[in-house]
Amino acid sequence: MTEQLGFFKQNEENFQNLHDACLWASKYLNRKVTVSNLSYLLQYGRINKYGNNGNPLINMVELKHYYDSTIKSDHSVSKYGKDVNWNLSFVEYSESERTKHVHRLHPYKGKFIPQLVEYFLDSHVDEYKKQIFFNPGDIVLDPFCGSGTTLVESNVLGMHAIGVDISSFNSMIANVKVEDHNLLELKKVINEITFNLKSFQKNRNIYAFESELLCELSKFNSRYFPSPDYRKKIRNGIIDEKTYSSQKENEFLIIFNSLIRKYKIQIKQENDESFLEKWFLFPVREEIDFLLSELHRLGSEESRRVLSIIFSRTIRSCRATTHADLATLKEPIISTYYCRKHGKICKPIFSLMSWWKTYTRDTIERLNKFRKIRTHTYQFCITGDSRIIDLDKEIMVSNPQLFDILKKEKIRGIFTSPPYVGLIDYHEQHAYAYELFNQKRNDNLEIGPLYKGQGREAQHAYVAGIAKVLNNVKKFLQSDYDIFIVANDKFHLYPKIAELSGMRIYEQYKRPVLNRVEKDRNTAYSETIFHFKEIE
Repeated sequence: MTEQLGFFKQNEENFQNLHDACLWASKYLNRKVTVSNLSYLLQYGRINKYGNNGNPLINMVELKHYYDSTIKSDHSVSKYGKDVNWNLSFVEYSESERTKHVHRLHPYKGKFIPQLVEYFLDSHVDEYKKQIFFNPGDIVLDPFCGSGTTLVESNVLGMHAIGVDISSFNSMIANVKVEDHNLLELKKVINEITFNLKSFQKNRNIYAFESELLCELSKFNSRYFPSPDYRKKIRNGIIDEKTYSSQKENEFLIIFNSLIRKYKIQIKQENDESFLEKWFLFPVREEIDFLLSELHRLGSEESRRVLSIIFSRTIRSCRATTHADLATLKEPIISTYYCRKHGKICKPIFSLMSWWKTYTRDTIERLNKFRKIRTHTYQFCITGDSRIIDLDKEIMVSNPQLFDILKKEKIRGIFTSPPYVGLIDYHEQHAYAYELFNQKRNDNLEIGPLYKGQGREAQHAYVAGIAKVLNNVKKFLQSDYDIFIVANDKFHLYPKIAELSGMRIYEQYKRPVLNRVEKDRNTAYSETIFHFKEIE
């Protein structure tokens, strides 16, 4: 500590408090950097902390070096080529802006950021965008609707929108996002269910077990995994992470098993044949069944839909897996474990309550934020196969008001992001939800699913599938339509798709994808927005 203070006094001009460091970093990166962003870097040892806990200081030389070696290096022309449009990276937007209001109502793999949709749909002309493609009052179509990003942004911009998705659960997410909800009634229902869940918990000993377990974890981690010193020692080679963590993991298992015996906790369910049986510990499954019964007794279908999304989001966070494995699910975790993500001993989830309370509050806040900016336009996502769907017939039944507008002027154009070849199994990512809500799965109708791979046969099937969608839906479009398709076309399939669809690629916009969550952030990744038009 004495050496640190001496270093600080000698180089005082290089140090700033968190507030001033945020201002500098925001200007340097051309994006909003918050105190919590810098606190994260300090907590996980990305940069050193100086000063004291009451007044932490940041060495600006270290901070600049960190940004230059991580974020700034992502802007290398050698990685992405000279043809990328850096204005479409949207790197200036913070994570909270990229997931604003209802866009983070439920996790979903493979969705694009709302700023990308806004750029092409917004009628405002700036120095980078020379053309206007859509105007308020137009109808926009997304035949691969996913979680509804295009529908939400269409509403904000005063446009009507139709979505189609093969997944019934995806359609439910999208429709809950764009609906205008009775938030007072929703809060009342949430409070009642939360009270009932607390009453249910009183008859069980999980609360006392977890309280003591958390206390023991806190003492153990403070002693053996102090932050940020522990991570610094790993980076400096003082500690071998694999050997040390394995030893401490086994040491704490003795404490964990003694608490299991003390409170007589049943960990595993009787069977592991279904998703809900395999990936949730027995105490969590008890609460899942209880909450499901609470949803079934609701009289309001609207409240049930919203709470189903909250419920799904909650149990997704409560699966018996590590914090680093939420997206992939390798093996169920039934005891405490060393967490590489957090650099300490962590535990699996034994109760839904914490996440349920977090997500109910968050959902109300996000719906309320969206309500303040939403427009009086119509959006609806249909569950169906875009290759064969009759949009007129489906909208006439599901949304008569939107159908009246559709009859008069047809759909102006499309903004969509189809599945990428062999990348994601879109039904499997929400397997727990289909099982929980007894919804039909249509895995066999997915275009380009992960399980079919990326070989030549899979590519041919993908091209035929996307082309069939475009040929089917274009009869519902205005004659001078504009179609924008977001794709990572590493197999160069879209020229053939355009040909089979009777269209031409009018323009291509290549954008670098910088805000990624994948582990290998050094792998250059870009995607192309193809602008399709009818062959004249």
